[in-house]
Amino acid sequence: MNKKISNKNTLPGSLIAFGLAFFLGVGTAVAVVDDVSQPLPHSDGVGATITDTAITSKVKAKLMGDRRLKKSDISVMTTNGVVTLDGTANSAKAKSEAKRLAKSIEGVKSVDNNLKVPGDNKNVAKAERAVSDSWITTKVKSEILADSASKGFKVSVKTKHGVVILKGTLANQDAIDHVQDIAAKVKGVKSVDTKALTIKAN
Repeated sequence: MNKKISNKNTLPGSLIAFGLAFFLGVGTAVAVVDDVSQPLPHSDGVGATITDTAITSKVKAKLMGDRRLKKSDISVMTTNGVVTLDGTANSAKAKSEAKRLAKSIEGVKSVDNNLKVPGDNKNVAKAERAVSDSWITTKVKSEILADSASKGFKVSVKTKHGVVILKGTLANQDAIDHVQDIAAKVKGVKSVDTKALTIKAN
């Protein structure tokens, strides 16, 4: 009789213990999934984030402590050991120095130096304009050579800020007007200067 009672009491206890273990196991699995499912910004893992934050702080402190960068406005961001510098440097030398200082910090793998210096925009605009003027000159020359009416014309072409300057000696005014018209139709041409074109003396 006691044996039967003992068996009945043991079974429910085992079930309860199993149930608790099961639900605790499920709870643990959900917690792990929740931790994994939350993405960490910028860096690969918690350790990397802490390291990146430390690197950023050290780079900022290093840059702020250098008198050569006093007039510079630099922002620093670090992702997986790669430091990105944005903003402006007071000179090309200051830009290079900022990169060197950032690279000297322990843990920095590389430095993306996006700093701008005074005159950068002017230099870019100048280079773009030079390419554009060169392209216009080539295009005008080829159009004059390809045109049947102006095939024998000896005309030199130069372009400055979109203004085409034609130079040479042509048979008559009609010929001058013709090459002027050819040049004016080329894309990018602002105007055509024909003052250096002369009419051949009979």
